[in-house]
Amino acid sequence: MAHSSERQLERDAEQLRRFGYAQQLLRGMGGFSNFAVSFSIISVLTGAVTLYGHGLRFGGPLVMSAGWLLVTLLTLPVAASLAQLASSYPTAGALYHWSAILGGPGWGFLTAWLNTIGQFAITAGIDYGLAEFLAPMLGLPAGRHTVLALYAALLLSHALLNHVGVRAVALLNDLSAWYHMAGVALLVGALVAMAPLRHMGFLLERFSAESGHPYWYGFAVGLLQAGWTFTGYDASAHVSEETIDPARKAPWGIFLSVAVSGVVGWALVIVVTLAIRDLPAAAAAANPFTFILSGALGRLGAALVWVAMGAMWFCGLASVTSNSRMLFAFARDGGLPGSRALAQVSPRFRSPHVAVWTAAAAAFAVALWADAYSAIVALSTIALYASYGVPIAVGLIARRSGRWRERGPWDLGRHSSMINVLALAWIAIATVLFVLPPNQLSGYTFAGSLVLLGLYWFGWMKGRFAGPRLGTEPAPLSSENP
Repeated sequence: MAHSSERQLERDAEQLRRFGYAQQLLRGMGGFSNFAVSFSIISVLTGAVTLYGHGLRFGGPLVMSAGWLLVTLLTLPVAASLAQLASSYPTAGALYHWSAILGGPGWGFLTAWLNTIGQFAITAGIDYGLAEFLAPMLGLPAGRHTVLALYAALLLSHALLNHVGVRAVALLNDLSAWYHMAGVALLVGALVAMAPLRHMGFLLERFSAESGHPYWYGFAVGLLQAGWTFTGYDASAHVSEETIDPARKAPWGIFLSVAVSGVVGWALVIVVTLAIRDLPAAAAAANPFTFILSGALGRLGAALVWVAMGAMWFCGLASVTSNSRMLFAFARDGGLPGSRALAQVSPRFRSPHVAVWTAAAAAFAVALWADAYSAIVALSTIALYASYGVPIAVGLIARRSGRWRERGPWDLGRHSSMINVLALAWIAIATVLFVLPPNQLSGYTFAGSLVLLGLYWFGWMKGRFAGPRLGTEPAPLSSENP
């Protein structure tokens, strides 16, 4: 068994060398660990919980039942399309590499920056949302300064662990996956066993606390709850250089993290919604999720909120891991200001330590940019999905033109084009939905970012940035069994 593992590590390192990179990061993640990173960032106990009030206020119970299921089904083609690309090009650069190889350096540059912006914002959304939960639970005075102080402390804990504890972070991500599943089971089980639940027909109720718009508008805006939850699953690709046999395991990590989260999250939001006693009062509460659990279960409900907050902490930890790997890979190819420093790897801890602290600092800056929580998560959603859409689109074109001929072991075969088109259609729709008022600030910021990136590329980087070192075809995989 030991010799088999050593041979697999040698094959993985050789594959990476054929792509043009040396093995610098510590490669020790198995298939479950790779899945756990994405599953932890999706974190139904983060997205579904911190944005529960947003979904309830805008779309009511119907967003929790039909809306969640709809977004799950629309996200699966995106995950499948990314998984196919990850199987062919299992590198830490992930989406950025795919776009550059199949579409050219300019598309790679755009993808990298979109993914970087989105990851800064998603880390901000996770940890800032946790800080908003944490302040009242600790009995601290309400106010933005209190939340920002807690937010800074959370980011510090995640950056410190990612810097000094590569193996510990991998173990914590494994624990996180089990923690999330156990936490959802505990919440759902307690509500089913102890709380008076409404009739299932309540899940079809069309309710919106936001006046001035037709219900369909509120329903569409409310989909941000599920839309933001299903982000960050590209993390399985970002940790490819730390995963054993990544051409097979990273794609499954991407796809299964979305599929499992869809089922687990749907069970959670349905049961919590059925536990609502007074719908208008819940929608008007400062924190509807806490209001519902406390009303249904009393002190036990408050204790279960702490369980959810533990999951949010794990989610933030995994987000910093993914974000730092994207920064490291992009800097390794000279695509960022300060690339020489950002591409450094700690000789002692084998972590991209400068990228880790930069990711945490940038996430803190995002929270200073906007005090509207939904604007932060909307920006992360549209930026990340745009970074998913670019490599899917250029991959579709490259495959149909014959430029992308050899693919990895995880392949969609003859269904590739149809699945890619479905993925791109959902990305386009989501981009429009999640910049509608009250999240127009995210739309303005995203549009401004595109303009600045265009000026930066054509005015400075076009003649200087050659893209990743990878060739035009994936490195062949050994047929030898591990």
